[in-house]
Amino acid sequence: MEKKALYAGSFDPITNGHLDIIDRAARQYDKLVIGVIANPSKTPFFSISERIAMIGIATSHLGNVEVAGFEGLLAEYVNENYFDVVVRGLRAITDFEYEIQMAQMNARLFNNNVETVFLMTNPRYSFISSNLIREVHQLGGNINGLVPDKILNMMNQKRGMFTE
Repeated sequence: MEKKALYAGSFDPITNGHLDIIDRAARQYDKLVIGVIANPSKTPFFSISERIAMIGIATSHLGNVEVAGFEGLLAEYVNENYFDVVVRGLRAITDFEYEIQMAQMNARLFNNNVETVFLMTNPRYSFISSNLIREVHQLGGNINGLVPDKILNMMNQKRGMFTE
């Protein structure tokens, strides 16, 4: 039986830390969907369609990965699309406190026997967050090696649109 997993987030932008989790999850499950959440309470740097395109570029080498956008409750998306597993990445103990609370709430909302699986990020990426990457980049700091080169180019182009 095919195991279908979801790794969801805002990915604004996708970082090498995210890609570490994606690469490892893609090896563990038959199909991995990267779910790009449209969060109405946040003002994203990249539109949802731009984020979907960026993730598609960054994961094009993985044959069992697809990218989709969604809004609303994660549990509703999981139930509507018959996922077996939800993958969550952890960087530090503070992530765990938030993530365990969310996983326990989602467990009440999931249909069937959907599991939440936590993957620890590679320590070399443990300090990276999309918010930090965006802030450092917008202030002209060096983020080489923290996002894929193609994504950095897209970020530079977008920043140039706002500074001209």
